[in-house]
Amino acid sequence: MRFLTRSLLGLFLTFLTLALLFLAGFQLWQAAAQRGAGGGPARTAEEQVYATRLVTLTPGTVAPVLQVFGQVRTRRELQLRAGASGRIVQLDAALQEGGVVVAGQLLARIDPAAAQAALDSSQAERDDAQATLADVRRRVDIAAEDLAAAERQAELREAAVTRQGQLAERGLGTSLDRETAELAASTAQQTVIAARAAQADAQSAVTAAENALRRAEIALTEARRALADTEIRAGFDGRVTAVTAVEGGLVSLNEQLATIIDPEALEVQMPLSLDQFSRLAGPDGALLPQEVTLLLDGSAGQRAARARLDRAAASVAEGSAGRIVYARLTEGGGALRPGDFVTARIAEPALEGAAILPATALGPQGEVLVAGADGRLAAMAVTVLRRQGDDLVVAVPPALAGARIVAERAPQLGIGIRVRDVTETPDPPPAPMQGPEQRVERPEGASRG
Repeated sequence: MRFLTRSLLGLFLTFLTLALLFLAGFQLWQAAAQRGAGGGPARTAEEQVYATRLVTLTPGTVAPVLQVFGQVRTRRELQLRAGASGRIVQLDAALQEGGVVVAGQLLARIDPAAAQAALDSSQAERDDAQATLADVRRRVDIAAEDLAAAERQAELREAAVTRQGQLAERGLGTSLDRETAELAASTAQQTVIAARAAQADAQSAVTAAENALRRAEIALTEARRALADTEIRAGFDGRVTAVTAVEGGLVSLNEQLATIIDPEALEVQMPLSLDQFSRLAGPDGALLPQEVTLLLDGSAGQRAARARLDRAAASVAEGSAGRIVYARLTEGGGALRPGDFVTARIAEPALEGAAILPATALGPQGEVLVAGADGRLAAMAVTVLRRQGDDLVVAVPPALAGARIVAERAPQLGIGIRVRDVTETPDPPPAPMQGPEQRVERPEGASRG
């Protein structure tokens, strides 16, 4: 049975081979017959026209947009630090990450017992100094009265000496009376001098008491400040971040407890190359106040904010190049937080006599393909002013004003090739050819590159 199956299979393959050979021979015979008869009707050679998209180069005013990346920063922040050492006995609920505070709000209190005791002691010392000053001022008044009395007594003694002299000239009185009067006048003068010394001592005591009172008032002011330092208050309206304080915790002097930032005073820090910075600088080298659009990528899409260039950094960081510029937010900054990375689109000064082309229209040698009136391509060099995304901003010379440019270069397009705009009505298709051989001939000088 197996022998019969193999025999039938071999017979089938033999007949199949003979049939294929007969078909091949028939095809060769038919081809030779047609060639001997001169072939079918010949087709007239026709130039191939490629379809492509053309754009019209119209010169005008173009405002390039520079796209860079930046980081949001705050222009105003306050570090809350402990003004005294001790235990935190009171902590406001707003003193937490993201908490909202207002200016003057009490956020934390450090145990004020020691500061209050120092304040009470300083007040007592100030009261003592005031009492001492009042006492020495009374002594000055008494010393002044003593001096006045001594001076009157000295004047009387001098008058007595004068009278004794007049009596002696008239031969009245004795020398003993005159000497007694002179001795009394000298004693009165010494009393005046002692009274003046006492008055000077009293005035010196007033000066010392005034200085002591001044020192006591300074100590009282310091004690009040030390007591006020036990209270930590918000300096302005803002949000709280970097909180480390906990109620009941011990803090040391100048220890940082939290930071308050002003969400309304935000700016964006952006690094620029020297070339980019030169585009945004004026003739004097100062930064121009150009508008900036900020984009924050998020799950709900991009959120835009507005800013304006404000200033450039005064120095360059070591090991870096270019410039650091800052843009101050003007509107729409509610969704931004310090530390956010954003995309910044900066409006550059407008360029006159320029146009925007797709980047695919530029060749490797900096030329574009210009379609003539008959659709034949020619290459012309252009000057690229800016590159932004998938577009180019080029300077339009007078020779290219209104020219039609190939928007997307293809390998088959080159100098001398004819093209038609795909946006126009397409030409009717050519009549179908007859015959087995169809060729497309190109005119001389046409290239495919």
